[in-house]
Amino acid sequence: MVRIARVYDPAGPDDGTRVLVDRVWPRGLAKAKAALDDWCKAVAPSTELRKWYGHDPARFAEFSRRYHAELSEPGPAADALADLRALAAKGPLTLLTATKALDISQAAVLAELLNTKKR
Repeated sequence: MVRIARVYDPAGPDDGTRVLVDRVWPRGLAKAKAALDDWCKAVAPSTELRKWYGHDPARFAEFSRRYHAELSEPGPAADALADLRALAAKGPLTLLTATKALDISQAAVLAELLNTKKR
């Protein structure tokens, strides 16, 4: 089971492995206080896609389509996705992001992908 949460929220007892999936470190969060097991920058959307999207709810469907395309291309993002898939196979996985709108975040796209697509 893959779930999503804000990186600023306290860790829960059922979170399992906690992985930050943002390309940029969250503002105002000290690395020493971040309750995470890994920071997987490579799986985050490209800078160009992230800037185009800007968390505009009207662009989420197109963002999701473009992000899926980025993740399907051979390279670091696809490798990072495979690593996340392996972690999810071992036990609970929580994908962390700094965004306030979890339902329209890259973490939501990743969680949906990891929860439904088994490769």
